[in-house]
Amino acid sequence: MRDRGPHSIPLVALGTGLLWFGWYGFNAGSELRIDAVTATAFLNTDIAASFAAVVWLVLAWNFEHKPKFLGLLTGAVAGLATITPAAGYVTPTSAVIIGIVSGVVCYFAVALKNRLRWDDALDVWGSMGWEASSAW
Repeated sequence: MRDRGPHSIPLVALGTGLLWFGWYGFNAGSELRIDAVTATAFLNTDIAASFAAVVWLVLAWNFEHKPKFLGLLTGAVAGLATITPAAGYVTPTSAVIIGIVSGVVCYFAVALKNRLRWDDALDVWGSMGWEASSAW
């Protein structure tokens, strides 16, 4: 049976929004108190995810000539995963750089996965696997 892609883009958007909201609690709430580190983690979580999403969209526009909302959402998740180890300890400028780099690296990782026809329906290898290896 042929895979017809995602079945419900609105549900993917809702899931990404819920994930993004929960990620604030994960990154900022992990300190178990409220101080400057908490505020920085909260801000950097949003910055990195936003920049990664937009970079993914721009790359798709440039290489595929058709940007997709699904790509924007996948880029946001890549940014969330990438900023996590550093969220409370880097400057917002560094969060921008982390978001941009994660958008680029993860876009091309997913493109490689697609070109090699690997079975990864949720793009976990391309959007989260690279971040896990960079944390080591």
